[in-house]
Amino acid sequence: MAFTNQFFTADHHFGHQLMLKDRPFGSTEEMDYHLIDAWNSVVKPDDIVWHLGDFSYHDADRTASIFSQLKGRKRLVLGNHDSDNRGDVRRSIANLAWDIEPTHYAECRQDGERVILNHYAMRTWNASVHGSWHLFGHSHGRLPAFGRSRDCGVDCPDLGYAPASFRNLTAAMRDAEVVA
Repeated sequence: MAFTNQFFTADHHFGHQLMLKDRPFGSTEEMDYHLIDAWNSVVKPDDIVWHLGDFSYHDADRTASIFSQLKGRKRLVLGNHDSDNRGDVRRSIANLAWDIEPTHYAECRQDGERVILNHYAMRTWNASVHGSWHLFGHSHGRLPAFGRSRDCGVDCPDLGYAPASFRNLTAAMRDAEVVA
C-alpha cells in the first residue's frame, strides 16, 4: 500500500468577492484559478486534504466544478461560511463528494502525533496538556501561532495559498519549543 500524505488548509472562500480586498487578485475568477493551481501543485490524487472551513461562496454548480478540479481525498471541517444562517450545512457544500462526512470538529494522527482540527482557534483543546497539536482557520493569517496551535489557512504568508503538510506547519513551532 502506498503512503498517503495529509495536508491541511482553510479559508479558500472560492468566489467570495470580499476576499479580493486582502488578496492580490483582480477578480474572483483569477483568485479561484490561482487557488486551484496552488492546491494541485502540492496534492497528489491519493493524498488526504483536511479543509478547515469556508470552502466556497459560489452557487452549487460552480462549487462542484471547482471541487472536481482539486486533487486528493478531501475532508471538511465546517466553517462559518459553509452553513446557512441557521447553522445548517449549505447544500452546495454538503452534496460534494467528501471523503468523509463534513463535521464541525475532527481529530487525526500525523507522524505519530495527535492533531485536533477546528475552523476556530481554541485556547485549549483535547489533549493539549498531553502534547497534541491544534490546527485552525478562520483568522486569515492574522492570529499568530501559539504553543502547539496555528492557523493553516491560505492567507498565512508562509503557505503560498497552498495546502501544507503537518511537518511544514509545525516546523517553526518545534524550533521555538527547543529554544524555550
